[in-house]
Amino acid sequence: MPSASFNSLVSRLSPPPVPSVFAWARAYDGSRGPLIDLSQAVPGYPPHPDLLAWLGEAASSRGFAGYGPIEGETDLRKVYAEDAAEIYGAAIEAQNIHITSGCNQAFMAVAMAIAGPGDKVALTEPFYFNQETTLAMMDIERVLVPLDPTKGFVPDLDAVRAALAKGIKAIALVSPNNPTGAIYPASLLREIFEACRQAGVWLILDETYRDFLPEGDKPHELLSIPGWEDNLILLYSFSKSFCIPGHRLGAVTAGPKAVAEIAKVMDNLQICAPRAPQAAVARAIPALRDWRNGNRKEILKRADTLKSVMAKLPDWKMDSLGAYFAFIRHPFEGKPSALVAEKLAREAGVVCIPGAYFGEAQEGYLRFAFANADSGTIEALTDRLSGFRLD
Repeated sequence: MPSASFNSLVSRLSPPPVPSVFAWARAYDGSRGPLIDLSQAVPGYPPHPDLLAWLGEAASSRGFAGYGPIEGETDLRKVYAEDAAEIYGAAIEAQNIHITSGCNQAFMAVAMAIAGPGDKVALTEPFYFNQETTLAMMDIERVLVPLDPTKGFVPDLDAVRAALAKGIKAIALVSPNNPTGAIYPASLLREIFEACRQAGVWLILDETYRDFLPEGDKPHELLSIPGWEDNLILLYSFSKSFCIPGHRLGAVTAGPKAVAEIAKVMDNLQICAPRAPQAAVARAIPALRDWRNGNRKEILKRADTLKSVMAKLPDWKMDSLGAYFAFIRHPFEGKPSALVAEKLAREAGVVCIPGAYFGEAQEGYLRFAFANADSGTIEALTDRLSGFRLD
């Protein structure tokens, strides 16, 4: 009897990358000291106690046990809009906000709302792998905009224009970037946005790591441009800033028409994002500003520590650093990045993501998610990497 078949768009994809990396870590025998986990982008410190209390309170409330608004809880949409308006110095209202179950779902909902099978969407390379696989399983053609490591992995405007000329529906950028950490200059984002407007193309800007920019840095002024709603969609995650990745909460900032289209998708994906975390985060946004700012300073401190560590390891080149990530060129030219990462995890107890997971041209790299580790742990990399050999 013939076997039932699967969706070829899904079955041809590789298994999720993070579990495979964790499998390598489980083989480490502890001989070099405690495991140094630089793999998944999770905060290396706990949620604020008040936030945990608010989560518990909301989770035990009968009022949040039922369905909520598809676009998100009114309180959270309003409070987040006010917070974003302050960050960007622009007029943003609750009608511009759609709450999702994490930023990955936000990207999927946006992609489904603006593109369909056979359409084209541009990503940079290196790309964030979940965005690439989302497009693949939806049969949306991927157009790559290569990033030059000698230019800090920042997009080149001519390369963006070349992608626009290929008839794309949207270009998706991540800044601060995953996997490189690169922060795209506000002036460049303005130029890219204007090019998208001229071409009638969406700019999807994933700003998951926005809250970890240096103090006083405004990400951009795109939301102050009249008519931005016709070509711009911003994505955000509450997971990093509030240390709640397990509660899956993200946000979309867009024009009301785009929000309405995204709501159609969300109604079929999940109906509404988890309600208890929405209620808790609505309280936390204004109440925990100082705590969030302290965490931002701590992450910047960890970045400085990693920079000083890598300066002591001339064979390992740090080509980009920012927010949560560093993109490290390993010293084993011609060797697959997965081989290097696997041996690092199994033998040196350093867990990271192979560069090839972010694009075929990235075999020479490893992604270090340094936000996972405190400065003392990061300093231990000096010994682990300096003595590491493949043979």
